[in-house]
Amino acid sequence: MNVAVYPGSFDPITLGHLNIIRRAAAVFDKLIVCVMVNSGKRPLFDPGERVDLIERTVARYPNVEVESSEALVVDFMKARGAKVIIKGLRAVSDFDWEFQIALVNRKLDDSIETLFMPSSEKYTYLSSSVVKEMAKYGADLNTFVPKEIIDDVLKKIESEGWR
Repeated sequence: MNVAVYPGSFDPITLGHLNIIRRAAAVFDKLIVCVMVNSGKRPLFDPGERVDLIERTVARYPNVEVESSEALVVDFMKARGAKVIIKGLRAVSDFDWEFQIALVNRKLDDSIETLFMPSSEKYTYLSSSVVKEMAKYGADLNTFVPKEIIDDVLKKIESEGWR
């Protein structure tokens, strides 16, 4: 079985993330979306909430699973028999960072490959940070996040006092 892992913070999942998930799920037998902890970011949703939001969003894809992990991505992958990391790229600046991380992952486990998927052009501007900022100001989120989770994002922004 050809297994890939799409790691990220997904705080929250965006339509850009969902586009990468849809495309990667069409290529691999199994895609695991892994919510990772990023110590450099102040998350809006805790990992369990993010897993729930993503599961509701990807329910239509039978070969997509969602998990969370605090381990190194290569250790997470080893435990699941995965050999490919999926990374979406919006701009050249994403490539610089992701290329460095890919080299580190390869150094940790040379059997791991990283597949870079360019973002669909209509999502190149989109990030979870943009979503949180737009939600903070009450913008219409229909072009930013999957419809299944818009209310969750707005309620969380409100309850956390981000608005």
